[in-house]
Amino acid sequence: MADSKRRPTSRRALYHQLRRMVLTLELAPGAAISENELAATLGVSRTPVRESLIMLAQDGLVQIFPKIGSFVSRVDPAQVADAQFLREAVELAALDDLPDELDAGVVTELRENLEHQRGPGLELEEFFALDEAFHQGLLRLSGHANAWTTVAAAKGHLDRARRLGLYEHASSAEFAAQHAEIFEAVLSGDTERARGAMRTHLRAVFSDIERIRAHSPQLFATDSTAVPVRRSVAVWE
Repeated sequence: MADSKRRPTSRRALYHQLRRMVLTLELAPGAAISENELAATLGVSRTPVRESLIMLAQDGLVQIFPKIGSFVSRVDPAQVADAQFLREAVELAALDDLPDELDAGVVTELRENLEHQRGPGLELEEFFALDEAFHQGLLRLSGHANAWTTVAAAKGHLDRARRLGLYEHASSAEFAAQHAEIFEAVLSGDTERARGAMRTHLRAVFSDIERIRAHSPQLFATDSTAVPVRRSVAVWE
């Protein structure tokens, strides 16, 4: 009877909501997942939660172990590297494909975006959204805006590593400055400088991972075949 009173929800919408909770670290890497608790918190029945977790497992963001439980996947450095490889290839190629005459409207949007990035007191998720929009804007300048969909679908582990890196830094000012350097090079037509700045900017996540892993190794996967051990509760070793 209780389930009949729960508000209806689109399974696809629930999947995207849970995916967002994983990517924003609201559901932390390695955390055990209770279908009952999630269903109660979100006001839905267990069935769509279970179906959404299966979809997230297909994305590599959740691991489901029969008779043990479900867990948020720990950040996998190998998957971060693969997503970074794809992202770098796409974004550097886009810089090579910029037209001589840049779209004035997109240029204005990017200027405004950079101004917001420099604003005081930005929350992490606010900056992350501006960061995403900035990189999307550069792809739009090159005429390859649709490529972002493919990149975004592949970078779940990368996005979590990037957020962990943002938490690690005292502020987002360093990243905003890197964006500004890339943009200035684009406007001046200096493609080589833009490519170099972009490459340095995108690869910063690797040093962040090593620094964070030194003090919080439990957030990162070390063995893709590892299975939690069931004691009184299921735990990672």
